[in-house]
Amino acid sequence: MSSIASQQRVLSGMRPTGRLHLGHYHGVLKNWVKLQYEYDCFFFAADWHALTTAYESPHGIQQSVFEMVVDWLAAGVNPNNANVFVQSHVPQHAELHLLLSMMTPLSWLERVPTYKDQQEKLKDQDLATYGFLGYPLLQSADILIYRAGLVPVGADQVAHVEITREVARRFNHLYGREPGFEEAVEAAIVKMGKKAAKVYIDLRKRYQQTGDDEALSTAQALVLDQQNITLGDKERLLGSLEGSGKIILPEPQALLTPASKMPGLDGQKMSKSYANFISLRELPADVEAKVRKMPTDPARVRRTDPGNPDVCPVWQLHEVYSDEATKQWVQQGCRSAGIGCIECKQPVIDGINAELAPMRERAREFEENPDTIRSILERGAETASAIAEDTLRDVRAAMGLSYR
Repeated sequence: MSSIASQQRVLSGMRPTGRLHLGHYHGVLKNWVKLQYEYDCFFFAADWHALTTAYESPHGIQQSVFEMVVDWLAAGVNPNNANVFVQSHVPQHAELHLLLSMMTPLSWLERVPTYKDQQEKLKDQDLATYGFLGYPLLQSADILIYRAGLVPVGADQVAHVEITREVARRFNHLYGREPGFEEAVEAAIVKMGKKAAKVYIDLRKRYQQTGDDEALSTAQALVLDQQNITLGDKERLLGSLEGSGKIILPEPQALLTPASKMPGLDGQKMSKSYANFISLRELPADVEAKVRKMPTDPARVRRTDPGNPDVCPVWQLHEVYSDEATKQWVQQGCRSAGIGCIECKQPVIDGINAELAPMRERAREFEENPDTIRSILERGAETASAIAEDTLRDVRAAMGLSYR
């Protein structure tokens, strides 16, 4: 696969943690559902990543994968539009991880922000393991094995995409210099025609001598627009721009996702750790019970006391589920004590249950037919393996490991 085609491929994964909640839906799954109709999407359950912190008690991972995938499908991820699979079902991830580990500086892994953050958060666990130190590189292998051009992440995860870009850049620099590369580049420039060739050479010189990013972007666009040269020549010209060789592993771009606006039942971020969540398969009566128990403005002790929605966790859920007329009703009614907290919570209960109703129904169908889940995962792994093997074939050849 060329780096040009890779720009239409999206890769994203999730650690298996069992059943998902509304935070996962609004933060990740809604975006996946949208992306699957716009790009060539690969969504995987990262079971090997779960082992980096749960290596002492791995027995629940398999069931967690099943529960998580049920929720993916219930939320609208369509296996006819996206490839859905389990990481460990595609062993090429592990081989690329191993090969990349041979050339990745140790300091790159130690400086990843989430590596330090996880060490602080999980002080009670022994994380002095090779697997935990190397998990950022495994994430890079997950992306690069499919030569994915886009990785949907939140702002706090951009660092993982950046290290992947650095790994790909280093790999291409070390191994992308095929025999006769410079001659092949010059031949490709000639094929562009005199006018385009002159522009390309000038832009390349500007970027390499002054670091002009605009010159780089213009030159890349010029190459991609050429109709009379092969994909292989385009790869060589793109590599030559940045002083590297042929691009074997394209550098992915971070596809920033909108920040999730889904608060937990206590006003904090929704999380299983805080026990403040509503699961995607929560029964209507349980949704009602949880929302009714939510804390409200502490200054509103009696029904007749006016309140302030801005300090009430329930208002945050109105921001997600209520229309403008309802929000205005809440603002006026709360501040004037015209409505009570029970009345205020009812539209939220109705909104959540309306959102979850189709998901509950779809989840029930998959729960009753586990063979369907297995079939989806097998089919997804088969597609993923074929693409991953194509990448590994090029990687092995570049590293001198192609013996056929």
